[in-house]
Amino acid sequence: MNSRGTFELPRDRVRFLFRLLETIEFEIVPLTARGVAVGNKVFGAALLRKSDLSLVLADTNNETANPLWHGEIQCLKSFYEMEERPGTDELIFLSTHEPCSLCLSAITWAGFDNFFYLFSHENSRDSFAIPHDLRILGEVFHLEDGQYNRRNAYWSCWSIRDEIECLAATERRPLKERADRLGKLYEVLSETYQKSRNDSAIPLP
Repeated sequence: MNSRGTFELPRDRVRFLFRLLETIEFEIVPLTARGVAVGNKVFGAALLRKSDLSLVLADTNNETANPLWHGEIQCLKSFYEMEERPGTDELIFLSTHEPCSLCLSAITWAGFDNFFYLFSHENSRDSFAIPHDLRILGEVFHLEDGQYNRRNAYWSCWSIRDEIECLAATERRPLKERADRLGKLYEVLSETYQKSRNDSAIPLP
């Protein structure tokens, strides 16, 4: 794991990816379930130490309190409210969904050299009926299909599902099954959010 913008994946990819999925399932999902119950979106994030993949904190979307408190931003807010915290260069940034332009900028300004996500912008639009990420990237930045630079001087990012597909079949199967199970959990969370969406005070529900 090198300097800013050149983060490299650990050698034990299976253990690493398993830990990311485990963190989403057991640390982020319970928080998100409570969040969507009061009208927030399904997005969440967590920070893990690069050294041992231990959890520093997890958080979830809190747009009903402030439309800027996306899952990643709420996570960073909580991180900077900690009395003692590691440097961002010591951390893995894990996002349940591919970060929007706001969150991409926040991750950059906070000094992270990496982030990982499970669901893509296309998933957010097509599976979760939340198209704003791709629309903003297109309307504001003229980025067709959300194609920002995923390897740059600030950070590198990875799709967890894409990395799972790169593994050998015997390694891939249990991770894919776990990712698919998470997909079903998020379908339920999305259904809960969609029921309250029409009554939401969030500017971009």
